[in-house]
Amino acid sequence: MTLSIEIALLIVLVVLAIISLIKKPTESVAESVLKNLGDKLLILENNLTRLEKSLKEDLSSQRLELTNALTDNRKELSESIRGFKSELQEVLKDIRDLTAQSLTDINKTLFEKIETLTQATHKAHSENRNEIKETLRIFGDEQKNKLTELTLTMQQQLEKISSKVETNLQQLNQQAKSDNQQFREALTNSFKEFQEVFDKNVRSFNDVQREKFAQLESRQNELVQSTEKKLETIRQTVEEKLDKTLSDRLGQSFETVGKQLLEVQKGLGEMQSLAADVGGLKKVLSNVKLRGGVGEVQLAMLLENILAPSQYEKNVRTKPGSSEPVEFAIKLPGKSEDDGSFIYLPIDAKFPKETFERLLTAYESGNPDEIEVASRNLENTIRKMASDISEKYIYPPNTTDFAILFLPFESIYAEVIRRSALVDQIRDKHKVIISGPTTFAALLNSLQIGFRTLAIQKRSSEVWKLLGAVKTEFEKFGDLLNKARKNIQTGLNQIDEVAGKRSRAISSKLRNVELLPPDESVKYFPEITSPDQEEYEYDPDTDQ
Repeated sequence: MTLSIEIALLIVLVVLAIISLIKKPTESVAESVLKNLGDKLLILENNLTRLEKSLKEDLSSQRLELTNALTDNRKELSESIRGFKSELQEVLKDIRDLTAQSLTDINKTLFEKIETLTQATHKAHSENRNEIKETLRIFGDEQKNKLTELTLTMQQQLEKISSKVETNLQQLNQQAKSDNQQFREALTNSFKEFQEVFDKNVRSFNDVQREKFAQLESRQNELVQSTEKKLETIRQTVEEKLDKTLSDRLGQSFETVGKQLLEVQKGLGEMQSLAADVGGLKKVLSNVKLRGGVGEVQLAMLLENILAPSQYEKNVRTKPGSSEPVEFAIKLPGKSEDDGSFIYLPIDAKFPKETFERLLTAYESGNPDEIEVASRNLENTIRKMASDISEKYIYPPNTTDFAILFLPFESIYAEVIRRSALVDQIRDKHKVIISGPTTFAALLNSLQIGFRTLAIQKRSSEVWKLLGAVKTEFEKFGDLLNKARKNIQTGLNQIDEVAGKRSRAISSKLRNVELLPPDESVKYFPEITSPDQEEYEYDPDTDQ
């Protein structure tokens, strides 16, 4: 504003000087005017000096204010960033709390379902056991009835044969008493021997049949061979001792007996095939390595069907320097989610076949003492297996502080899990959890859900970080735009003020003044830049 006033005064003085020259005053008046003009110019020079000093002070103060404003903006920006960071941390904490609560609810629901499933499995196992016992009892009764009927039928046939043979012998004796006396005596003796041998063989056969059906799994093959041998002995004895007449008359009876024996032999052949299959299965289960392989294969199938290959490993040495690897270990995420660390959850499959078979045999016998001894042996075996797993494979912080003992069959698992005190003792003392095929599959499904939840949480944290960075950069960009807008608006306002009101005011004052040529005006104001000189260039550094 001071600069505008000084310029206006300068213009007024120039106008007065020009008017004086136009009117051609006298020499004295011209000298006085020039003298006054010189005084005014001195005053104007002093004013310009003061004006320059004032402008420099204003620029310095504006620079200081601008610096303070920038400092305040930085502080506000830092406070905004800290506030946003704290809000983001609270949001992430809420997300973690929500995730932890969700995992807790899932685990609780899972344990309830596992408990329900365990009870249902135990109930189904008991019902199946009762049905199997009832079926075996009915089958045994049917076999006993069939054997009794077969024995009666054979006795009836033998009685008929004996009566017919005696009748024929009497007729033969009557026809040739004198000629065949010795032959008759020999034949009678032979028949008596045959009768005794046959009765003895039949009794032996019945005894063998009873023993065979009582020990069906162990002596099926011997029963078939013994029966065939005895039938062959009977056939050879009859062929050797009886002549053609007796053979013709006994042929029809033996044909009937042969058909019945063929049916018996056919049934025994089916039982022999079944015994061979049972023997093959028993052979597989009697081998320790094969039993372990069965459990390991079933465990591997469950892991392959539910988890990804990168979520578990096989034959892992969980203890440094140990030479005994665990069969399988699930890779659980570690404490830090960014460095990719993990810990192992050891899993080992066990199959106590002999101990469990002894317990089943004790149940079938119904002897309380044998059941008690077999149950105690099973509990000791399970404790020993859990102790071995705890000592060999649990090694925090490389592993979890617990491991899983996998039983590959539901029957063994149901027998073990119904002993709740044993399960609690193994879990508390050895840090080992017992699991069967169904419960282990449920556990793997819950772990898979946990893995997915952690992956979603990790991705959400990355998205939040990216959004935070975008927000920070956008706030910086907004601040820069606001500052640029303010500077541009200030310049425009100043230009409007100078080019508008001030120009109109000066133009109105000089409306009646005639213009001088540019060359003549320079003579009066040599310090003012002429039009042919370089124009003033704006230096952006001076406007900081």
